[in-house]
Amino acid sequence: MSFRTIEWRDNTVIMIDQTRLPAEEVYNVYTDFQGVAEAIRGMIIRGAPAIGVAAAMGIALGARDIIADTHESFFRQLENVCDVMARTRPTAVNLFWAIARMKRVAEAHRDQDLNAIRAILKDEAIHVEEEDREICRAIGKNGGPLIPEGATILTHCNAGALATAGYGTALGVIRAAHEAGKKIRVIADETRPWLQGARLTAWELMKDDIPVTLISDNMAGWLMQKGEIDCCVVGADRIAANGDTANKIGTYSVAVLAKEHGIPFYVAAPVSTLDLSLDSGAQIPIEERGSAEVTHIQGVGIAPEGVKVRNPAFDVTPARYVTAIITERGVAREDYLRSLRALVQG
Repeated sequence: MSFRTIEWRDNTVIMIDQTRLPAEEVYNVYTDFQGVAEAIRGMIIRGAPAIGVAAAMGIALGARDIIADTHESFFRQLENVCDVMARTRPTAVNLFWAIARMKRVAEAHRDQDLNAIRAILKDEAIHVEEEDREICRAIGKNGGPLIPEGATILTHCNAGALATAGYGTALGVIRAAHEAGKKIRVIADETRPWLQGARLTAWELMKDDIPVTLISDNMAGWLMQKGEIDCCVVGADRIAANGDTANKIGTYSVAVLAKEHGIPFYVAAPVSTLDLSLDSGAQIPIEERGSAEVTHIQGVGIAPEGVKVRNPAFDVTPARYVTAIITERGVAREDYLRSLRALVQG
């Protein structure tokens, strides 16, 4: 990739500022966990896997800066760092997966001195990032064969390198098909209100010379009806045990349209996005964000002042609309209760 979404360098965390793309390619440097938490909350970094990586690195920064004479004091303050991270965004399960992972690593080395624990947490955060890139490659390898030669693929939001540590989940599948020599093209819908499809997905694919066409969100049904879309590939922020999938708002609409037109609808996500503790998508917490994201675009008002706004950041696609779920460990199909559990159990 010609850019890095997030990396640990010289004891700082560096992220590409996704709020400024595609106009500017700017990298922000974070020196403390509070800054990382605010970057997650403010969408400077977004996408479930990338949020997980950021949380791990934020915790490593927090652990480095803890001043403590005893293990009891250190672990009490570390818990506070983790709590700050956990309060950033509620829907993406990778956030909580990464927090739990860092806690487990710290507890597993509780018998070591504090500087050793700090170093171990830093190494673990770096490993989370490296591991995520490998996982995305594996997702691409498993999903690429599902993409037909000559296919036109609709994708929603951005589930690419910008949403991960690199390569991407949904875009990882698309990249793998492209790298295999398949003559494919992509339709990216704009994805209101943050325009991740227009700003981020189109930018990524153009950098990789993968043919991409941008549409507004309300055009997908017409293109499906005209036979101009062969399959859909999206990412996920949390997948329940039954296969119900939370992803960026608007995903459900695309899935219903795909089902109506007999078009395969694939979800690409790492196993860490599976939340088998939830029986169904009805239990997935859905983040509601501020009204200005809907009433304004890049600071310019587009709606009457004072109008009431709903702004759920995610919706839930019932499993019956999902053709398959592509992970690094393989491809799950119905019955998802059985197939997803089999993937998690390895």
